[in-house]
Amino acid sequence: MYSPHELHGLNWMMPAFATPNATDITATDTIAVDNLTAAVDRMIGDGVDVISIMGSYGECHTLLFEEFQTLVKATLDAVKKRVPVFVGVTSVNSREVVRKARFVKDVGGEGLFAGVPHYYPPTVENAIEYYREISELFPDLSIQVYHNPTLHHIHIPVSAFREITKNRNVVSMKDSHRTPLEFMRLQDVVQGKISVFVNQTQYYPYAEWGSRGFWSTDAAMGPWPLLALRNAADRGDAAKAREILGEIAGGGDGGDFGGPQDNARKLAATHAGYCDLGPNRPPFVVVTPESLERAVKRAERWKGLCAKYRPEVEAAAREPAMAR
Repeated sequence: MYSPHELHGLNWMMPAFATPNATDITATDTIAVDNLTAAVDRMIGDGVDVISIMGSYGECHTLLFEEFQTLVKATLDAVKKRVPVFVGVTSVNSREVVRKARFVKDVGGEGLFAGVPHYYPPTVENAIEYYREISELFPDLSIQVYHNPTLHHIHIPVSAFREITKNRNVVSMKDSHRTPLEFMRLQDVVQGKISVFVNQTQYYPYAEWGSRGFWSTDAAMGPWPLLALRNAADRGDAAKAREILGEIAGGGDGGDFGGPQDNARKLAATHAGYCDLGPNRPPFVVVTPESLERAVKRAERWKGLCAKYRPEVEAAAREPAMAR
């Protein structure tokens, strides 16, 4: 089981790599295993710290159960226990979560990435009970709370974590929707028990307030600006962290978006050239030219940041660990 203390740094929200026929509404086997394997191996080699699969960008909402199985096995096979992996099991009902979690356990997974079932807005009491039940059913699996108020229709308050932290295997959380004051209060409750990963645009200054790392979907376009941000914040170089953050945020947010989407950003991520995500799955097959143009422009800008920060990050990686 993962310890909160080993969960730190860049937490990649991995996409669900799609085969060329994935746009077909009748397709049943759309996981591009070769592209997935190549991307995972490259990402780990470049320095990612944690991998989380099948969140919203990872398409927990578009995959068949058989594709879920393929993606889980392919990811675990590619990672080879080199970094922690949290497998997304978020579903619209708790029993489907259990079904997925059992499969993860059966194939040797060590972590679950679990959001609250969300078709109807859940109550805080039911969110607490959900994490208690999943924790007790799978005591040997580490759980990462998937907190996405926009999509899950619940903002889990700080007070709820006094109960949630009683579950010893809840060790991590993907978070991003808290003010500085609320985040500080959250740390008063969870520090040492849950490693909180904030959005990439929050890591500075939230790292100073207790955040152990940050999550990113943009890493699929190349991780180097994000690794540079991690390194700067972790060594306490506030000026450098602010500079990098300003450049990252200058191209727009890479977070989870509310409102209608056509997933142009997934197509643009492939355009960046780091890995091949494949096409969009239904129902995101109609992409307007204007939307794609904006997303590609952002990807081009990101490529420039990768070119700028890659030498710096690779040089730091060659230094002795104690020098970083």
